[in-house]
Amino acid sequence: MPDLRVHGAADGLVARDGEGPNHLLRALSWDAVFRAADPAALIRDGLRSGEPLEDPGDPITLPPLESQEVWAAGVTWERSRTARMEESAQAGGSNFYDLVYEADRPELFLKATPHRVVGHGQPMTLRSDSRWIVPEPELTVAVTAEGRIFGYTIGNDLSCRDIEGANPLYLPQAKVFAACAAVGPGLVIRDEPLPRESVIHMEIHRDGAAVFQGEAPLSRLKRSPEDLVSWLYRHNRFPDGCLLMTGTGIVPPDEFCLKDADEVRIAIDGIGELRNPMGGA
Repeated sequence: MPDLRVHGAADGLVARDGEGPNHLLRALSWDAVFRAADPAALIRDGLRSGEPLEDPGDPITLPPLESQEVWAAGVTWERSRTARMEESAQAGGSNFYDLVYEADRPELFLKATPHRVVGHGQPMTLRSDSRWIVPEPELTVAVTAEGRIFGYTIGNDLSCRDIEGANPLYLPQAKVFAACAAVGPGLVIRDEPLPRESVIHMEIHRDGAAVFQGEAPLSRLKRSPEDLVSWLYRHNRFPDGCLLMTGTGIVPPDEFCLKDADEVRIAIDGIGELRNPMGGA
């Protein structure tokens, strides 16, 4: 079956089946989709009675969630492991990031509650008490209440590397704050996982010019999204489902730090692009 593409709107969900027209589904909410045993079937049923719409274009800003928490995984790529070890080394740290990379149990943490999440085009917060802030572009999966991955989107796990590197117990402060997570532009709902050759791309623009560019294929992701979800749902309940960021394989150089008015552009093959300006605390 062709992919479904679903975006949030003020008065419902906007969906299209493959290359078909967009429809406004007033009767559906993100909560209903995440709670459904078969989200794709629920949306296709809604398309039969939805209102045809013109292409909504680029200015969609609502993130694809309602009551869902956003969780994240760390040290799932070789480049991420190296960067985290560099952080801890600057503070006289140890090799615990290396141990996590090789362990059976992954690093999983709560990244954001819904009110801390922004969508495409909305500004993210740069903490005033951090001097080393970077974006982390991540494949993000949508998971039903029963623990099944049904959709894919793009996430930006904004991170304060100096705070996390000073002490691993500072991780919540380095990761969780106002507008710390961006997700969007919508969900791609498909029966099969994204191809392993799909590539994540990131550009950071400052004063009209690109100051950083990087890319990484999903084939370099050490832990599969399915494995990460299986650990996340152990002895944990998500009655409204959740979103899980699966880790980053693109890390700017150590001397780089985001500044006010920078724009982060993240694209993933087959999903689209997420753009967010950076702002002050």
